[in-house]
Amino acid sequence: MLKDIDSSAIVAVRDMSRARDFYQNKLGLELTQGDDNVLSFKTGKTTLNVYVSDFAGTSKANAVVWGVGDQLDAIVADLTAKGISFEHYPDMGLDYKDGIHSTNGFKAVWLKDPDGNILHLNNI
Repeated sequence: MLKDIDSSAIVAVRDMSRARDFYQNKLGLELTQGDDNVLSFKTGKTTLNVYVSDFAGTSKANAVVWGVGDQLDAIVADLTAKGISFEHYPDMGLDYKDGIHSTNGFKAVWLKDPDGNILHLNNI
């Protein structure tokens, strides 16, 4: 049943104004609806919902993943110009340069939203 139904991502945040600025202005997502408790952003064919929670940023795993293909370098450059910094995970054993982890043609970056939610972009 669920295999034929679209899904969306959901991310908990503590400060809705700060989250709106980050997701709309820094990441460039299109705000489709929202209020003081929930914001919905268009991201490709899906929706990213952001909601207020005291548990925001408590996960140490990826919250949202984007496969951006060959646009990764350009997206990283754009986000860097907007003041976004990228995480460095040296224990992964991947090459690391200018915020991008890479190995054998695979490239990936991780960044955190203002609440510490981990966002991941890769070239797949």
